[in-house]
Amino acid sequence: MKINGYWLGMLSALWCMSVSAADLDRSEVEKRLANSDKAHPADLRRKDLTNLDLSGLDFKIADLWGSDLRRSNLSNSDLSGLILDLSVLSKVDFSNANLSNTSIFGVHVGGANLSNANLSGSRFIGVMDRANLSHANLSHANWGADMKNQSMGLMRASLNNVNLSGANLAYANFDRALMRYANFSGANLQNTVLFGVDLSGADFSGANLSGADLSGTSLEETNFAGADLTGTRFAGIKDKSKLKGLSSSKNLDKAIID
Repeated sequence: MKINGYWLGMLSALWCMSVSAADLDRSEVEKRLANSDKAHPADLRRKDLTNLDLSGLDFKIADLWGSDLRRSNLSNSDLSGLILDLSVLSKVDFSNANLSNTSIFGVHVGGANLSNANLSGSRFIGVMDRANLSHANLSHANWGADMKNQSMGLMRASLNNVNLSGANLAYANFDRALMRYANFSGANLQNTVLFGVDLSGADFSGANLSGADLSGTSLEETNFAGADLTGTRFAGIKDKSKLKGLSSSKNLDKAIID
């Protein structure tokens, strides 16, 4: 993916920030969390929390804006409702974590483990390439492009080569996202918005795409073997021969192809 000047500047700023931020260990983090309340959330803002075991902690009353959490273990932790904008989250372990209704904007989450995580109702704009989201809950998530920030270039979710096998994406919005070679096998995409998404090489084998909107998508070599296409909208598809596995998909006669 071509990175424009905005993204380069943002990443450079985050690198400088992480170098100068203070170091905390788990015991200090636990102490700040224990002493927090709604009026005084735990101050973890712009802190260097790299490589820490923070698993199983309750961060609901904490300020993690701009924190550096690279390679940290936050499995089974509760971060629901937090603003994680401009945090550094690459290769973080969020497996089984609660990230429902979080805001994650302008963030690199590449290579992170989000398997079985709860991301329902979350808002994400950033890079999450090669992340593991298998069996995660993304129902009603809004990961669609931010059309209000066009002056900085198209702000959208990059989810190339992600593992979404068995995930729940029902009623989620991925408008204009990049999802090349994503694995959706066995996933639930009922009424999911995939308008204008690049799905080249994606695997939807055995997925539930009933009611999903794939209008204007790039579907070169996309696999639909065994997928349920009841009411799936394929507006703008010029050459169905490029789609793999249609002959073995379910309810192809009920798909909307125009």
